[in-house]
Amino acid sequence: MEASDAEPMNTEITPPTSRRRRKKSMVWEHFTIETISGSCTRACCKLCKQTFAYSNGSKVAGTSHLKRHIALGSCPKIKNLEKQQLALTSDTKADGDTIEPTKRRYRTSSFGYAFDQEQSCTYLAKMIIVHEYPLHMVEHPAFLSFVQSIQPRFKMNDVNAMEGEVLSVYHKEKLNLMQVLGTLPGRISLTIGLWTTSQTLGYICLSGQYIDLDWKLHRRMLNFMMVASPHSENALSEVISVSLSDWNMKTKLFTITLDNNCSSHDIYSANLRDHLSNKNTLVLKGQLFVVRCYANILNVVAQDVIASIHGIVYNIRESVKFVKASPAREEKFSEIALQIGIPGTKALSLDVTTLWNTTYIMLDAALEYKEAFTFLETCDDNYNEAPSADDWKKVEVVCTYLKLLYESANTVMVTIDQTANIFFQEAWKIQLELTNATSSQDLMVSSIAKEMHEKFDKYWKDCSLVLALAVVMDPRFKMKLVEFSFSKIYGEDSARYVKVVNDSIHELYLEYVMQPLPLTPAYIDQGEASHVNGNDNNPHTTPNPMGDGLLDFDIFLSETAVNQATKSELDQYLEESLVPRIHGFDILNWWKLNNLKYPILSKMAKDILAIPVSIVGTGCSIFGSGTGSRVLDEYRSSLRPETVEALFCAKDWLQYLPTFTESPSTMFAKLEF
Repeated sequence: MEASDAEPMNTEITPPTSRRRRKKSMVWEHFTIETISGSCTRACCKLCKQTFAYSNGSKVAGTSHLKRHIALGSCPKIKNLEKQQLALTSDTKADGDTIEPTKRRYRTSSFGYAFDQEQSCTYLAKMIIVHEYPLHMVEHPAFLSFVQSIQPRFKMNDVNAMEGEVLSVYHKEKLNLMQVLGTLPGRISLTIGLWTTSQTLGYICLSGQYIDLDWKLHRRMLNFMMVASPHSENALSEVISVSLSDWNMKTKLFTITLDNNCSSHDIYSANLRDHLSNKNTLVLKGQLFVVRCYANILNVVAQDVIASIHGIVYNIRESVKFVKASPAREEKFSEIALQIGIPGTKALSLDVTTLWNTTYIMLDAALEYKEAFTFLETCDDNYNEAPSADDWKKVEVVCTYLKLLYESANTVMVTIDQTANIFFQEAWKIQLELTNATSSQDLMVSSIAKEMHEKFDKYWKDCSLVLALAVVMDPRFKMKLVEFSFSKIYGEDSARYVKVVNDSIHELYLEYVMQPLPLTPAYIDQGEASHVNGNDNNPHTTPNPMGDGLLDFDIFLSETAVNQATKSELDQYLEESLVPRIHGFDILNWWKLNNLKYPILSKMAKDILAIPVSIVGTGCSIFGSGTGSRVLDEYRSSLRPETVEALFCAKDWLQYLPTFTESPSTMFAKLEF
């Protein structure tokens, strides 16, 4: 019995096939063993699911043929991944070069993964650009050790060579962007940002905003140029002229949005118009040419009104600090609030002095506990910062109007595509509230409102026309919202202001009518059906003059239509009923679907909607932005100007490249499925 018991135990522990399965060959990371029948097993590729002979009874085929399947690229899935890898690396090669997979590539394992020195250097340059690492990181001993531990064959570039790699990436991506901008059907609008350094020099940042052929909104940095005096009258116009020539856009400039304080805006505006009007065709005689930044005016007005009560703000900040200094004080303050009957729906918080939204949140929360702070001063000898009753009233008034600015900024920031039409709805409500508040019988309310209204009213007078024209291009509002809002703001005198907008939109339309328009198929009123069905590419609803032999007929229609007393596209658009205001309405998609119906008007809408009313891009915080020059750090100030421009511009461009969002390591990880 003992012998018979031991025999099966030996059979269980050391079967030949089991011992081989436990071998640590890397091939089993890509294969599994499947039993076919009895003692016959086959190896199955995890990627392509092909099976290969492995064992039949005591006969074992080994793993050499399995390694060849992986290493030599016989697996169709691996072939496909290698093609994707080549596509990813194609943007690192010079234009016209033939990509040779074997050039400077070295096998790092027996499974087809290859090391490419040039490609690795390019990815290192991109990493430095995107993450804003210093160029001299290539000389850091710890970084060198890390790289060598991953790939001993990698030869690290020195600082000068890495700077060359950065410039190479910049020039490659600039060429790609130039090709895109060269195919734009409409115009481009610019934003201007000022940067200073610890030296006397400064930089001017130019970004372009446009809508592409597929009606998608884009913003790309174009130049980051050093100037001796960035605040001088001629600096902006000279930089813009150089940029327009550099990007071949002299005839495509539409508007310029400036990032600067209110006092210097008029000087810049007049200078830019005079300097550039001779070289560019300015629409509406330059009335739309210079736009003031909406984020800038919100910040300026908010920070000015907070500064007007800086003493009270200081007391409240110190009061919040006192309460939050220890858990015991917080507990005591909570007991006081509960005793007084304060609901305590808001939590006390300290502000960041450079971000006015945090100051507003601090004041708004403290306002709820004003009685608790007063009571605390009577029962705690260590606390003597409680604001007076008049102080709390000022805070209440200030918070009422800061809330308007705060909510407006948040509305803009959560909008993914910040087309120009969204800003009119925000601006006119603030203008109305501040205008009404200046006439308040309460002297405290009127005095605070007048300070805020003075600056915002100047913005409204400068930009209400461009904001109104943009909202007219919104099929949910057209002229109706302009008429409604102006009646609230201007009262009996509103008709005069409405007429200015109406005349301007018609005059602008006539300018577009005079521009050459490519011949397009005659509109067939089936686009609405395609809109409802969500299909604007239906071949049955899109006529093809080249295919039906009626090209001459289309030319005849386009020539005779000029002499017919028919309504213009603009009048037809304005007279049609408004589009319902549904959640998630996509204005760019609406114009895309109605492009055939309004070929001229849609071209005008594309340029107007692309105006960057705010210099703050999507995904960035408005609070604290656009209120003055930003400062370049000491390290970047020490670099050559062309290197600084390459680092800034390339970082902006690389973030939009699909080939950069998925790195080779991400692709290779797929092999481990």
